[in-house]
Formats: sequence, structure tokens, C-alpha cells
Amino acid sequence: MDKITISGLQVNSLIGVYDWERQAKTNLTVDAVLYHDLTEAALSDNVEDTLDYAQVAASIEKCAAESSFQLLEALAAQMISDLFAQFNLQRVAITISKPGILPNADNVAVHLERQR
Repeated sequence: MDKITISGLQVNSLIGVYDWERQAKTNLTVDAVLYHDLTEAALSDNVEDTLDYAQVAASIEKCAAESSFQLLEALAAQMISDLFAQFNLQRVAITISKPGILPNADNVAVHLERQR
């Protein structure tokens, strides 16, 4: 299946369970894998026949900025729901990383994958 990958998208979101996490937005990193039939674009070489990944990135950024979830799982699920609503995608995988949240770990990440 064809796919477009967006890696390392930096977003800010009010996210977390603890009071100190709710004081300010947190920097998160999002990786998205978008499963979409790219046959027509590959044959036509026309940008109108493919998925506009700038719009996809903007959707992810907007979702993060406007949300106030406690859990990364909930934010990832909302991102996927928004992407399905806005784009003709067959499957979406989202990984959200929250670096520096644990003192003895470089990163914590949640990965959700859904299909229509």
C-alpha cells in the first residue's frame, strides 16, 4: 500500500495529568504515516492528484494547539479522527513523542494506528 510519511513534526499542546504539566504547553514531536493510493499521482506527475501533506501537517498542528487532553493516547486518537474527516485516507498511524518527561528516559512515545 502506498504511503506518505511526515517525520519529526514539532507541535505544542497542553497535555499531561499532573498539575505542573497543565501550567504551559508542552513541545511534542509527531510522526504520521498516511496510507493513500498514490497511483494517479505517480502516473500524472500532477500535485492535484496526490495528498497535500502541508494541509495534513497543518491539521495535526491545529489539533495539538487546540486540545487539552491529559493523555497522549487521546490526542493521537483525535488527530487520527480529524485526518480521516478531512482527507481520503485508507489508514493512518500516528506516533507522538514527549521527550524529557521521565528523568531516566530520553523519550516517551505513544503509537496509534487505525484504518477505515
